[in-house]
Amino acid sequence: MMKKNPQSSKLLKLIILALLGTISLVLFFVNFPLPFLPPYLKIDFSDVPALMASLIFSPMAGVIVVAVKNLLYLAVSGAGDPIGVVANFLAGLMFVVPVSVFYHKFRKDVKSVVSGLVTGTVIMAVGMSVLNYFFILPAYGWFMGWEMTPQVIWASVIAGVLPFNAIKGIVVGLLFVPLFIKMKTWIEKQQARLA
Repeated sequence: MMKKNPQSSKLLKLIILALLGTISLVLFFVNFPLPFLPPYLKIDFSDVPALMASLIFSPMAGVIVVAVKNLLYLAVSGAGDPIGVVANFLAGLMFVVPVSVFYHKFRKDVKSVVSGLVTGTVIMAVGMSVLNYFFILPAYGWFMGWEMTPQVIWASVIAGVLPFNAIKGIVVGLLFVPLFIKMKTWIEKQQARLA
């Protein structure tokens, strides 16, 4: 039996994470608004590759894919809006990490993934609401020169941020569960290969 080279295993892992980060960026551009929410809040499936990475490797791998996506987005779009990129990174973190923690800590099955997705959705919806209220929306107001009263911020969180993140978590979860069921054997093979 051939001995595994830890260096080549690390390189393979880096290549996979970079690839998933790039796929994540492409999926980030394929987005759509919800009819009853502000048009700047758009649903995309860019967290799916990060979820995959976090299940194959670890929660940290999912964080790396979310970071790669956002850094590539900054580079590609030349976004003069770093606040949105930071917000997207934090939302991805809150959503992806719980799924991976449930999966790796408990049984590596559909039940753990579903529990993680539900937990991640709740954490993302509540966490992003709190962050938007205290930091993100006031920062946007300052950055764009908008008048952001506490009432405007509160209304934006309740009518936009909270329902948006809850719906996004549900939509991405509904897509990811059947995908995970289909790819479960492949994920287990990757884990064995890279162990």
